[in-house]
Amino acid sequence: MPATLRTSPSPIDSSVKRSALLVILENVGYISGLDLPAWAMAAIDFATEEYAKAALRFHGAYRRYDRVVILEDAQVTNDQMADALWELSVAHRVDLLLLVHGQKESLVAYRGDSYIDGALFNRLLSAYQQNPATLDLGIVYGVNCYGASLAPIWLSLGADAVNGAVGVNWLPEPSISIFLSRWLNGATYSEAVESSFRWARRAGKLLWPDRGAGREDPHLSGSRQIIYGRRDVRLFDPR
Repeated sequence: MPATLRTSPSPIDSSVKRSALLVILENVGYISGLDLPAWAMAAIDFATEEYAKAALRFHGAYRRYDRVVILEDAQVTNDQMADALWELSVAHRVDLLLLVHGQKESLVAYRGDSYIDGALFNRLLSAYQQNPATLDLGIVYGVNCYGASLAPIWLSLGADAVNGAVGVNWLPEPSISIFLSRWLNGATYSEAVESSFRWARRAGKLLWPDRGAGREDPHLSGSRQIIYGRRDVRLFDPR
């Protein structure tokens, strides 16, 4: 699909913009290395997504952000994600929470039958380069596998700070809960990410202890989080 030039209908000074959280939520029910029946995948998909929505409320996302938008299941498409980012950016600084599976340079979309990939990123980048007012991206936090491969893309779209797993991420929890607790209560982005991975890694070692000669188990080494960015920020900082 050719890139479409997006223009902000009524640009708002960034100093008076409100805050928004856009959550991309699609578990699919997939567990790496397991061939599960359809009913089991459906049950995992439902349980994990309801848990994530409950965690957002428990940790105060709806109190801390002026607006919270969740794209879930069939809404997780290139087109709907682009439209949500463009629409929110008119009046909000948009933080992005990626609660999805991932592959290198892509996110797994609805039911694993499609991907959030270049069809989205190329459209966003083309529009952003022509008119930066079309996209106002803050932080991007994700538990998707191979998240580090997407870091250059988010930064090129103007994100302040981004995290990403170097490989397959086996530690979505307690990472999500700890990150939300820290970030929503005033920690810097780097503090929130580092704390969440540190505690998740400790929990992971109970399942996958170090191998001989202190070598870290691949489940943990692949889950390692890297932080990228142009500056460290807090949710409550003027951005």
